[in-house]
Amino acid sequence: MRATATFTVSDWTPLDLPETVGGTVVPATAAPTGVAAMVKTFVGELAGRSVTWFVGGLNPGTGSGTYAAAEAFEGSVGDRTGTFGFVHAASTHGTDRFDEHFVVVPDSGTGELSGISGRGSLTIDEDGTHRVKLEYALPSATEGVS
Repeated sequence: MRATATFTVSDWTPLDLPETVGGTVVPATAAPTGVAAMVKTFVGELAGRSVTWFVGGLNPGTGSGTYAAAEAFEGSVGDRTGTFGFVHAASTHGTDRFDEHFVVVPDSGTGELSGISGRGSLTIDEDGTHRVKLEYALPSATEGVS
């Protein structure tokens, strides 16, 4: 099955990172690492909200970088409601998107989304609209009923 949606970010909260970890100074790179928490709202066949933990490294001079994000989603996929987690990552040279990874966290579904599995993708339109596509599977509503 497939669900598509657009999403908007209603909160972006950068989080402070320590300058040292375990007594080791964090190395300075040309693409400094940052961490943020985000709140997203999804509209479409995937509808609801998520809280996202975003980690990325971006070179401010070139716009090149990579990110990884873990999301906790609450809402509906098609006509079924519940929660589940998904993770995604990608790299960019500033104007493209490559080496994308997007997967539903195994065994993370609750409610009517219990047992959800799948993969997806994110795209950004020229006008800045963010889109998500989720290819997913769910156990049938009668599975396990005798």
